[in-house]
Amino acid sequence: MRHQFFGDVNDYRKYALLRALAAGGANRIGVCWMLTPDDGHHGGKVGYLDQPERYRHFDPDLFDILKRASEQPDDRRLEVVERRSALPGGLYFNDPLPARPEARSAYMQACRDAFTEADLVFFDPDNGLETKGMAVGRKAASLYLFLDEVAAFYQAGKSVLIYQHYHRTGSRDEQVEGHLARLRSIAPDAEQWTFRTSFVVFLLMLHPDSRPNLRQAVEAAASSFDPAFIAGQRVA
Repeated sequence: MRHQFFGDVNDYRKYALLRALAAGGANRIGVCWMLTPDDGHHGGKVGYLDQPERYRHFDPDLFDILKRASEQPDDRRLEVVERRSALPGGLYFNDPLPARPEARSAYMQACRDAFTEADLVFFDPDNGLETKGMAVGRKAASLYLFLDEVAAFYQAGKSVLIYQHYHRTGSRDEQVEGHLARLRSIAPDAEQWTFRTSFVVFLLMLHPDSRPNLRQAVEAAASSFDPAFIAGQRVA
């Protein structure tokens, strides 16, 4: 995640989903921002904020928070979500993601320690899951979440939600199934859900030891959102 993308339409959908899963604080969600430096480009995709008649009804309180932040350039930062309690009961790990392998390993351990009370851990990498040939320490590694990192949280009893961009190779269905297959390889007992949007898909691995409150929130989120905004589905 980069500050420059804060408040764009992907963010709106992301926070709306997280808020639905939090169920007013009934479920504690740990947010690992995987924060990387801005690259100088404007985040874009904020035109939806000028169309309240089309977008505000999905989550009015959240829309208003993001709208106000967009009008104050210094507020287009992730801290706004934390400061304004946009995610009830949320836990946050907002240290910058380091590049060196040893430092990244320590970062993930510190994140696990910070989220011992979390029911669900959300990862917000710039691109999504690692691609073929990618390795920690490579130049672009900070854009990705690695399977062994996911496995460590899942093995600690956490349900895991992952932000995943679509790419240009293969159909979206093929891409999603490929991601889910890799996740099954590290968590064969997980209940898998997808929450699809126009630009990204959120991949959920629901741990079998999850509390009933979380399962209920997942099912409610999948059934309550307009599919044109977020289309939720259990896939395994």
